[in-house]
Amino acid sequence: QVQLVESGGGLVQPGGSLRLSCAASGRIVSIYVMGWYRQAPGKQRELVARITSTSSTEYADSVKGRFTISGDNAKNTVYLQMNSLKPEDTAVYYCHADQIRYYSGSYLTISENYWGQGTQVTVSS
Repeated sequence: QVQLVESGGGLVQPGGSLRLSCAASGRIVSIYVMGWYRQAPGKQRELVARITSTSSTEYADSVKGRFTISGDNAKNTVYLQMNSLKPEDTAVYYCHADQIRYYSGSYLTISENYWGQGTQVTVSS
């Protein structure tokens, strides 16, 4: 009913930049919060940044000042601008959305915890 589709990952040198995008599709009415998590090999998945529908943002300490999250409510899309990338930023980045209101048939439904398929970000020289 609802899908999250990510794009923008890839290989970049230390100090470089990448921009991730995540678009939610379906008969969506609203999304309360969208964000990005990442998981490096052998580590737990962790929050990178998230943004609410009222543009309130939260960042992991490790990315503050380097990453910027933004959203377009009309397009149900969230972006993550990543600057000054470091090798330790290497991970699979997952888009996440919570409290999604959407129509399933003629019924208005509220669902939690949607995840994208993940996109690889590799920072290496």
